Amino acid sequence: MLIAKEEKTLFLPDLAATAELGRQLGRIAQHGDVLLLHGGLGVGKTTLTQAIAAGLGVPSNQYVSSPSFALLHEYQGRLPLFHLDCYRLAGEEDVEGAGLLEYIGRTGLTVVEWPERLDSLQPAERLDVFLEAVSESGRRCRLEAQGWGKERLAQLHCR
Repeated sequence: MLIAKEEKTLFLPDLAATAELGRQLGRIAQHGDVLLLHGGLGVGKTTLTQAIAAGLGVPSNQYVSSPSFALLHEYQGRLPLFHLDCYRLAGEEDVEGAGLLEYIGRTGLTVVEWPERLDSLQPAERLDVFLEAVSESGRRCRLEAQGWGKERLAQLHCR
């Protein structure tokens, strides 16, 4: 069954705009939400996740860092935040072998960096965030929503 998609494209001129988007995503997140963060190395996926954590009320003493080597970091805020990084995984078999599927769509908010490694394991209902550098600090951000993600997309108030 195909689920209709909705899109919104934003220009994030600086780090402050990126942080505001992340805080909003954290504030509107609900249990079971999955955010898939797409973009190349250094485009700001972990920075966006730090702002999402702030929007969830994750205390500053829980420093949000890239889980590239650990694969998964968990933080406690208004909702649990499960931050997955699939960069070092080859594909679906590695994702399943690492036990990461049990965190996708679980109670809390799941944020996945390098989600293309999930391939067919990506949940049907989600919010995809595509980040692209357009200048040293500016980013183009395309948000693509499916299922419940459309409701979250409608709740965002960004330029």
